[in-house]
Amino acid sequence: MYEYIKGHITFRNPSYSVIETSGIGYVFQHSLSTFEALGKQKEVQVFMHLAVREDAHVLYGFFEDAERIMFRHLISVSGIGPASAIAALSAMQPQELQEAIFAEDVNALKKVKGIGAKSAQRIIVDLKDKLGSLEVNFENFNGSSNTVRSEALKALQNLGFDRRKAQKIIDEVLKSADESIGIEDLIKRSLKSL
Repeated sequence: MYEYIKGHITFRNPSYSVIETSGIGYVFQHSLSTFEALGKQKEVQVFMHLAVREDAHVLYGFFEDAERIMFRHLISVSGIGPASAIAALSAMQPQELQEAIFAEDVNALKKVKGIGAKSAQRIIVDLKDKLGSLEVNFENFNGSSNTVRSEALKALQNLGFDRRKAQKIIDEVLKSADESIGIEDLIKRSLKSL
């Protein structure tokens, strides 16, 4: 199992990319949101999901952990495979998917290639309660502060702070900070607010 891979993107296109680390290139499939975010970075940290099938082992990469969490929830629904989940995340941001599920908006989900009325209803039934109790804030999903945000969150959790509270504080600090904020500065500002 892979949690994430840090390295340089050596090849990138809208459906899959290659990340090189320690002389090894890993091919991974991704959404359009991740594709766009990868173009803005020199060194990246890509959150991974390994799907094992009879005929292949396929890596799926996500620039934000929130996107990976939504992907994993989507593939937990009967009839929704990785390709449909990636299509959903390419068509809608995680927050938009969550809102469509909470609003029971079948039509919004049906707009995604590969998801029909029955699949959309199944997604709503299976995920509405799960996403309601989830400790992930999809609202602040964006590719710009992925690594800094996730590293700061890990640091605060290692210091013993509650994940949900730490996420909230980090997100508040990021709203008021410019995009070039460093990890040390983000942690310091977050600690002052905790």
